[in-house]
Amino acid sequence: MVPLSSLWLPILLSAVIVFIASSVIHMALPIHKKDLKKVPDEDAVQDAFRRLGITPGDYAVPCAGSSHDMKQPAFVEKLKKGPVVFMTVIAGGNTSMSTSLALWFLYCIVVSVFGAYVGGRALASGSNYLDVFRFVGTVAFACYAMSLPQASIWYKRNWGTTVRSMIDGLVYGSLTAGTFGWLWPR
Repeated sequence: MVPLSSLWLPILLSAVIVFIASSVIHMALPIHKKDLKKVPDEDAVQDAFRRLGITPGDYAVPCAGSSHDMKQPAFVEKLKKGPVVFMTVIAGGNTSMSTSLALWFLYCIVVSVFGAYVGGRALASGSNYLDVFRFVGTVAFACYAMSLPQASIWYKRNWGTTVRSMIDGLVYGSLTAGTFGWLWPR
């Protein structure tokens, strides 16, 4: 067993490495360029949202509100007529990504802490690289990728976007695992 306190270096370094890798994946590579589509007449859509006073939050159109309401003929007709929309509305104004980037880095640290905890409970000091890679990598991959299909299953998010993001999760998990394997206490 390896105490969590002795794994602070791989925790922080793996978070930094994943943060940098994710920046490269999203800014320099074309992998995610088609994840989002532009709506026709974007200005009219934004004007309509403003006119309707839609505040930040998660929305469904149509939205039944209860399982009982989902069976009502009016709701069923709205579904048939379409379109059906699941959307997240955020406030306008500040377009800075600094808060999102800070939260992403914090998330990377949390994932590494979970990987360190499981690896530290399962493995001893001096464990070989591949054993560390296997334990920490499995945890990191699960954290980065395995919840993503829920959005495709329940909210009909494009499966291509989900799979590409899961591949990102595999890269992030592997980088985390490699960092821990390299810096595992001897």
